[in-house]
Amino acid sequence: MVVPLLAAADEKVREIHETFEPIDLKQFLHPIPNKYTEVRNGVLWTRGTTGTAYPPMVFMPVEGKDLAISFRYRHLGEGGWLWFFVDGDDGFGSVDHLLRIKLLRDRIQLEVDGHSRDADHPMRQKRREADPVSKAYRLNELLPPSKIDLSKSEWHTVTAEFHGEEVVMTLDGMKWTETLKRPDFNAVKRKLLFMQNGGDAGIEIDDVHVTAAKDRAGT
Repeated sequence: MVVPLLAAADEKVREIHETFEPIDLKQFLHPIPNKYTEVRNGVLWTRGTTGTAYPPMVFMPVEGKDLAISFRYRHLGEGGWLWFFVDGDDGFGSVDHLLRIKLLRDRIQLEVDGHSRDADHPMRQKRREADPVSKAYRLNELLPPSKIDLSKSEWHTVTAEFHGEEVVMTLDGMKWTETLKRPDFNAVKRKLLFMQNGGDAGIEIDDVHVTAAKDRAGT
């Protein structure tokens, strides 16, 4: 797990350690319980379908640039997937996705969402208009998937630690790890999003932890 770490003196970090025993409703951007999500047996349980292109979601506000983020999750049934998003400042005055960790049952795939005001940028998400506030277009970079067996309904721990333009991600320690460096990662983070396709059985989330990232000098 990610432990509490030190931040730069001038960086404001909103620290979170949500164990759902009981839930701190101030940590979420929508009411809980709701039609899809509730706390059950000391964990957050989300299930069902919305009838739209998007499955049920859970949103948590965060604040800080260099953050260490971790959480645990498990599926209660077969199939489905969990997409974990980190949103932050887009560099032009609005907030949008920066990173998506797609936790499928047979692979992990990463998507980086950059931003540009160039309408002809080759990586522009074609069916998405410019942000109404920042006038920036979302750029999609879909990385090759990493094959990994996540078919069992067991707990997994996910971490993402940001340092400037770099993020280091892990699953269950060293079972899977990846490091990416992109300019847009060096932004203030504003929101975490859990997009959960868990069917009727659902997905459980526990022990969401957000702190300042560890100083690279180890202090």
